[in-house]
Amino acid sequence: MIAAPAWRATLAMTAMELRLALRRGETLVATIVLPVVVLVFFSSIVTIPFGTTRPVDFLLPGSIAFAVIATSLVSLGITTAYDRYYGVLKRLGGSPLSRPELLAAKIVAVLVVEAVQVALLVAVAALGLGWQAPADASWGLVVVSVLLGTLAFAGIGLLLAGLLRAETMLAVANVLFVLSLVLGGIVVPVDHLPAPLAAIAGALPAAPLAEALRVALGASTAPPDAAGSLALLAIWGAGAVLLAARTFRWE
Repeated sequence: MIAAPAWRATLAMTAMELRLALRRGETLVATIVLPVVVLVFFSSIVTIPFGTTRPVDFLLPGSIAFAVIATSLVSLGITTAYDRYYGVLKRLGGSPLSRPELLAAKIVAVLVVEAVQVALLVAVAALGLGWQAPADASWGLVVVSVLLGTLAFAGIGLLLAGLLRAETMLAVANVLFVLSLVLGGIVVPVDHLPAPLAAIAGALPAAPLAEALRVALGASTAPPDAAGSLALLAIWGAGAVLLAARTFRWE
C-alpha cells in the first residue's frame, strides 16, 4: 500500500482540525464571538482616549490582534494540551502522518480560522460601525503582521502545551487571554497605562502585534513605522518555536 503524498496527508489533517474546531462551542466563542464583542462593545465607549478620529479605527486592529491570540495561543494551546493528555498525539505519532505534517496541519488550520476572523471583523467594522479603510492602508502589512503574530503566539501556545498539564494549560491560557486584552494595547493604548505596566506591555508580543496592525490600517498614534514591532514579533516567534521544539512532550 502506497502512502499518500505529504501534501495530501497534511490537507486531510487540516480538514480534520477544522471540523473538530467547528464542533467545539467554547472554541467558537473564544475565536469568533469574543473578538467581535470586543470590537462592537468598546466602539460604543467614547470616553476611552483612543487617540484617533473614531474608536473603531483604534479597535479594529486591536480586535484582529485579539483574534490571533485567541486562535494561535488559547485555542491551539489548550486543544494540543488535551490531545497530549488523552493520548491523541501519541496515536498520531504512530500513524503514517509525520510530526512535521501534523504541526503543519495545525498551523494551516489556525491560519484558515484567522482569515475568517479578519474577514468577519472587517465586515462588522465596515457594515455595522461605518469603518472605511484609509487610502494608505497596507493589506500586505496586515498579512505579514498576522503571520508573525501567529508564529509568536502559536509558539508560546505549543511551548506551554508541551510543558504543562492540560488543566494547568487551560487556566494559564485563559489568564494570558485576559491579560492580553488589558495590557496588549487592544482596547486601551499602551501609553495610557501606568509607566511600569506600559514598559512590560511594550516588551510582550500582544502590543507590537496590535501596533503593527494599526500602522497597516492607518490608525497608529505613533510615527508610521512597523519595523520595530515586526522585529519584536519575529524574535518572540523564533524563540518560542525553538523552545517548543526542544521541550515539547508528545505523551
